[in-house]
Amino acid sequence: MADGIQRKLQQELEKYQALQKDLSKCLSARQKLEAQVTENTIVKEELDLLESTNTVFKLVGPVLVKQGLEEAKLTVAKRLDYINGEIKRYEGQMKELEKTSEQQRETLAKLQHDFQKAQGKIPIKV
Repeated sequence: MADGIQRKLQQELEKYQALQKDLSKCLSARQKLEAQVTENTIVKEELDLLESTNTVFKLVGPVLVKQGLEEAKLTVAKRLDYINGEIKRYEGQMKELEKTSEQQRETLAKLQHDFQKAQGKIPIKV
C-alpha cells in the first residue's frame, strides 16, 4: 500500500513542479512585458514633446527610415495597447496557475499524510 501511495505522491510532485515551472515562465514573460511598457511609455513621452515640424526616424533593420510624427505616435500607442493586453493575459494565466498550484499542494499534503500513515509513522487515534 505504501508503494502505491509513494508512486502517486511522486507523480503529483512532478505535476506540482511542472506547475511551478510554468508559473515561473509566466512571471518572467510578464516582467519582460513590463520593461517594454516602460520603454514605450518613455518613447511616447518623448514623441509628445516634439512639434509637427520635427523629423522622426524609425529603425528598420540597419537603416533609419523617415516616419511621420503622427504615424510614430499611433504606432507607439498601438504597441502599448497590445503589450498591456498581453500583461493582462499573463496575469490571468498566472492566477489560474496559482489556483491549480494551491490545489496540487493540498493534494500533495494529503498524500504525504497518507504515506506517513501507511508507514506507521503517525499514530492512529482509536
